[in-house]
Amino acid sequence: MKDFTISFFILLCLSSSLFAQKNDSILAVLDRELQHQNTYLLEKYDRIHKLQATLERKRLTSDKKALYISYINLFNEYKSFKYDSAYYYVEQAKRTALSINDSTLLASAKIHEGFVLISAGLFKEAIDTLGSIKKNTLLDQDVFDYYFTRARSYFDIANYNQDQRFLIDYIRKGNKLLTTAMAQVSPDTSEYWAAKGLLLLKQQDWEGAKDAYLYWITSFDLPADQYGVATSSLSYVYTFLGNQDKTVEYLAKAAISDIRNATKENIALRNLANELYQMGELESANTYVHLAMDDATFYNARHRKVEISSILPIIESAQLYNVEQKNDALEKTVILLAILAIIVLIFVGIIFKQLKEKNAARKALNEYNLRLEEVNLSLLEADAIKQDYITYFLKATSDLINKIGTIQKSTIHKIKTKNPEEVLNVLKKYSVKSERSELFHRFDMVFIKLFPSFTKSYNKLFPIDEPRTLKKGELLNTELRIFALYRLGIQDSQQVADFLDISVATVYTYKTRVKSKSLYKDIFEEKIMDIKRL
Repeated sequence: MKDFTISFFILLCLSSSLFAQKNDSILAVLDRELQHQNTYLLEKYDRIHKLQATLERKRLTSDKKALYISYINLFNEYKSFKYDSAYYYVEQAKRTALSINDSTLLASAKIHEGFVLISAGLFKEAIDTLGSIKKNTLLDQDVFDYYFTRARSYFDIANYNQDQRFLIDYIRKGNKLLTTAMAQVSPDTSEYWAAKGLLLLKQQDWEGAKDAYLYWITSFDLPADQYGVATSSLSYVYTFLGNQDKTVEYLAKAAISDIRNATKENIALRNLANELYQMGELESANTYVHLAMDDATFYNARHRKVEISSILPIIESAQLYNVEQKNDALEKTVILLAILAIIVLIFVGIIFKQLKEKNAARKALNEYNLRLEEVNLSLLEADAIKQDYITYFLKATSDLINKIGTIQKSTIHKIKTKNPEEVLNVLKKYSVKSERSELFHRFDMVFIKLFPSFTKSYNKLFPIDEPRTLKKGELLNTELRIFALYRLGIQDSQQVADFLDISVATVYTYKTRVKSKSLYKDIFEEKIMDIKRL
């Protein structure tokens, strides 16, 4: 027995969880549809505009019956959308019926007028209008609507009145009219089950009403407006059967149908808000009750606005209290977090100070390493320059000594043989200019080997439209050699002038002219020294 009790409890919990998930799902669908309600409104207005265009064309013809139908079509679009417009078009339909003296069309229009008056909360006017219809003028297809609409007028006034002295009498009258309406149609029709479900509901036969409405929904392809009525009515039945999950589910379905059909005269959102309020879902309840008030105001349904006004302050007060409770809890949480934040800040300050000291030491070490690296690179560069230029100058010196030796031997020989003319010929073979050109060429080759990107990097120091050009066959020219020597560390103008066989003034002139055209006039020499060896 104990095991059975535990199993039953677990099954009950699982069932409750599944119902809750299902309702959360249908409410999520409702919220998504609410986000798209403007799209459905635009579709509604598009249908209305098309019907108005058709109406304008019918007004140009003499076909009064076709004009009457156009008015009724527009009425049908407006009847659950906007009372004032619906009433205008049904009045136009009545006038058209009177103009052609067609009592059947007039009776049909009055049934429509009764419907829209009930929807607007004008119950006495609705009862008077429906009471003025002569039964013998009704078409067969209008008889059911006549009795059903009259029944609804008594039910709605009973719901609005809520006075026990009159309520029962109104419901009895409505039930009698519903019974008459059902006698006008076959039991296998949608109209029959719409009336059957409502009759059982008003007789408080909740199980019978539930079965009737479920049969109506599942057995017939109901249009959106009738589906909304069926699901809303079924939710009401489930309320009295004590099944709150089903109540919420069918109210949400009714609300979704109303949104998709752009139905503004509705009760589903209001009742759903009330149910969610009872369940403690205050935020959603507050949202839905305000939307229901917007719909009632848009339609101009007086009784709906009164009904919503009776629960709206209650839901808002509960929502406000809930917000205040949350604010109190939030305030306490903020204070606690502030204390924790102060403690954290103290620790962060201590850690930050330690990190700052550590970072300062690391930064100093990095700077030292960078300087050491720069010194090492400078040493490597200086060593490479030293090796290449020592080799270069040893070879150049050796070649020069060999040439001097050759000249000396040849000159001595020619003098001993007393042949001075040949001595002159020998000396003429050697040109100082050619030797200096050869010296520069060798210098250029060694330098370009050490600094292969020197010319390209040097050109980047000048505007694009002023490149430093070389003649064909040149590796460097005088200008480039001056700054090549500067890059090698030979920065004394006298030494540069002696090596290049030019005057010191010429060296200064070159430097001044070049710097004036550079992009880096003030730091030109620094940029030269920044050119990398490789």
